Amino acid sequence: MPRTRGREERSRGASIALHATLVTATLIALFPIVFIFLVSIRGERGWTRPMELSGFTLANYSHVLGETEFLTWMLNSVVIAAGTMLVGVLISASAGYAISRMRFPGHKSLMWTFLVCQMFPVAVLIVPLYNILGALGLLDSYGGLIITYCSVSVPFCAWMLKGYFDTIPTEIDESGRVDGLTPFGTFWRLIVPLARPGLAVTAFYTFLTAWGEVAFATQFMSSETKYTLAVGLQTFVGPHRAEWGLMTASSVLIMVPAGLLFFFAQKHLVAGLTAGGTKG
Repeated sequence: MPRTRGREERSRGASIALHATLVTATLIALFPIVFIFLVSIRGERGWTRPMELSGFTLANYSHVLGETEFLTWMLNSVVIAAGTMLVGVLISASAGYAISRMRFPGHKSLMWTFLVCQMFPVAVLIVPLYNILGALGLLDSYGGLIITYCSVSVPFCAWMLKGYFDTIPTEIDESGRVDGLTPFGTFWRLIVPLARPGLAVTAFYTFLTAWGEVAFATQFMSSETKYTLAVGLQTFVGPHRAEWGLMTASSVLIMVPAGLLFFFAQKHLVAGLTAGGTKG
């Protein structure tokens, strides 16, 4: 019986090199996070000696939470990111399903339009979007920023979901029509439950798009009470001094919601990212 190549046939040197590479890559990925955390617990001047393992304090965190508008910025970011996620997933799923299942005039043009929308850099879009939101009276509002973020994330997500919907057998749609369901009923009651992994990837992407974006939020939000986290952190940087301790403490706190979202959605994220290669 011929032997198959397996893990037992890997040479000791190759195994050592592989594990050394993985450990090195892990350390490189973790270093920025650990460095920021160490700076955040070293006090006001901690950034000058972040690697000293003494003198730890939570003064930066207490200052950020008690003496700044951080919680207001956090709430604003949560509202905007959640709104972008909900609206973005709804529009992306509807558009992706329509492109995957229906053939209508302008079908191919719509797909190419999605791709073209991804070609423009943020800097080019700021001025036209600012003028549009100003004409609609949506500047300095949650709704205006949510629409802006959706305009950035929906084209990519629609393309991604279109590929995922292509892997779902069309016989399911036909069975829904036989049972008397409308096209939307078929989509909502039969297709959406099967597309949960793909929708999880879309939700995660749209949430992060709004959560960490800086350029649009800086230009479109002028009231301090409506600052997002990305805009609020800029108040810690002055013309002559930067509050690195406060910035690093805020950065650690900002990572928590995104980390929790990834933790709870990771099973669906893995399934959604690999579904296109495993379904026939």
